[in-house]
Amino acid sequence: MTTKPGGQPIPLLNDARRQFRAMGPGSVSTLLKIALDVAYVLLGLLTGLLLILLVTAIFIPIDNLNITVTSDDGGRQLPLTRMLLVFGLGAMTAYFGGFMLILRSLRRIFRTLTMGDPFHPDNVRRLRHIGLTLAVVTGGVWAAQGFVAARLAPGVMDKQGIGDLLTPIFSVLIVFVLAEVFREGARLRRESELTI
Repeated sequence: MTTKPGGQPIPLLNDARRQFRAMGPGSVSTLLKIALDVAYVLLGLLTGLLLILLVTAIFIPIDNLNITVTSDDGGRQLPLTRMLLVFGLGAMTAYFGGFMLILRSLRRIFRTLTMGDPFHPDNVRRLRHIGLTLAVVTGGVWAAQGFVAARLAPGVMDKQGIGDLLTPIFSVLIVFVLAEVFREGARLRRESELTI
């Protein structure tokens, strides 16, 4: 309890703490779970649309279409081939699909937070799943950009270097460390339940 210098409680600060809860029903985690639910549905719709476009791109004829690829030199016109279109749509579908998997796991983690159970044993597996998916998406983007720079648009797009992977690798490692923190929290909770 927060008190004034004379020892009297400060009611406004205590009321604000009660109203601003991080976990449990009606907390900030509930609002974040709702936002994640909305983002998941929108991302699902976008991924579904991209999947439909990918399937139709395989069968529709493409004649005399060009795209402009911009670079530091201004850009240049490239013919839009079926391979380029299918590769681009497939890469975007896989990218957004990967983030859908991440959001699905995050939604389940936040569901446990709204129930007031952050160290649920399944959250460890969910965090590891997020880390693995993030690593695959990051590696996929890096490889796809290298493929486009070397094969589909040579001289227009630069390949990514190893230095471009430092921040994503750091993010993936943080997620795996958080998974271990949650694992330790779940273990301590189990031990405390057994001693009671």
